[in-house]
Amino acid sequence: MAGAHGQRSLRFRLLAATLLAVLVALALAGLLLSGLFRDHVMRQFGRTLTDQLDQVTARLEFDDAGQPQLGGAQLSDPRWSRPYSGLYWQIDRTGANPSAAVLRSRSLWDTTLQPPADTPGPGDVHVHEVTGPQGAALLLVERTVQPPGPTAAAWRLMVAADLGETALAIQRFTGLLAAALGALLLLLGAAAVAQVAVGLAPLRALQRALAAVQAGRAQRIDTRFPAEVQPLVDDFNRVLDHNAAIVERARTQAGNLAHAVKTPLAALAQAAAAAQRHPADAAALAARVQDQVGLARRHVDWHLARARAAAAHGLPGVRAAVAPALAGLVRVLERVHAERGVRIDCAAIADDLQFAGEVQDLQEVAGNLIDNACKWARSAVRVQAWGADTPAGRRLHLVVEDDGPGIAPERRAAVMARGARLDESVPGSGLGLAIVSELAGLYGGSVTLGAAASGGLRVEVELPGAPSGT
Repeated sequence: MAGAHGQRSLRFRLLAATLLAVLVALALAGLLLSGLFRDHVMRQFGRTLTDQLDQVTARLEFDDAGQPQLGGAQLSDPRWSRPYSGLYWQIDRTGANPSAAVLRSRSLWDTTLQPPADTPGPGDVHVHEVTGPQGAALLLVERTVQPPGPTAAAWRLMVAADLGETALAIQRFTGLLAAALGALLLLLGAAAVAQVAVGLAPLRALQRALAAVQAGRAQRIDTRFPAEVQPLVDDFNRVLDHNAAIVERARTQAGNLAHAVKTPLAALAQAAAAAQRHPADAAALAARVQDQVGLARRHVDWHLARARAAAAHGLPGVRAAVAPALAGLVRVLERVHAERGVRIDCAAIADDLQFAGEVQDLQEVAGNLIDNACKWARSAVRVQAWGADTPAGRRLHLVVEDDGPGIAPERRAAVMARGARLDESVPGSGLGLAIVSELAGLYGGSVTLGAAASGGLRVEVELPGAPSGT
């Protein structure tokens, strides 16, 4: 469990990634610097031996028989004469066995240099690492010398020196470099820990702010955070504001529902008291009860629709097919208004037309519009629906027209109020258009009243649509 928690920790991930990157970088830097230092030292050592080889070459002479001669006293470095001093020279005939050296320094004593089978060209200097006296590692440089004369033999001049001190210097440098890089790793590790602590400090502040919100000490997060964290805080504040609005809306709806139901209940109580005083008026009581229960049901349905729309608005993946929802409503309402002979004409609707919300809310909006149109229509109601793409997203347009008397432009705003009725002779509670307007507003839509081509009322509702095929 601890390992799994560490892998989920952002602090652990940042520190692990930083320390791993630093460790790899320092290791590569150490290898590179150590290699560069070794190459530099070996080049310097090779140049020093080349200078010694030049000195031997300059002192070399040939007698009348073409044999090389080199006096040890002519060489300035005393190590040439001290046995196994670590500095040696040797002269061989080209192609001859190296063990049969013609001339060699006293420092070689009773041994000879064993170079690889290599013959440098005229003027070339070759460098080799070989094993010398007493098994010591040597760096050897050589060149070929050709005395004047067409029949003169070529000679192989060699100078070698012990690599022990050079290897020790390289080893010391590598040790110091490793210690320095180790100290640097510790410093960089401490800096990474401090960087992560400072970088994640805003998240700890955010955690404390969230705890305050959860404990009820604050309603939102008002602390300012760095630019990388502030968008998350702003989104969270919007969620908190949205939740607060939902709670406030729920309180308001509960109060409105209680107030709306209170009147029908009072009327029922009065009717029951009157029936007790006059038992013969049972028919009037039944009609009164039926009327008030219907009114209460309409209020309850309205507030339930508002609550459902407020909860469903903006939820991803919530959608409803428009064509089957409208087809079912048309069939039901044609039977309801069959006695008046009203014909409902529903234009062809694309099968892929989608409403971005609950199907019950779509039926509530369309049902109220079509039912209201049927109540006022003389003979026909026309229903249309289509989708349109806008910069704000996909939008759904629903239009219901009737051939009734219509509404004058100056009175259209008044009929959108809850309970508003222009003609008391037409049955209803006056909630139809108010419910439509309320639901459309909750979904971020709109309701527009206008005149139909037949002279009646034209109601167009714009609602959020959903892309087809998703």
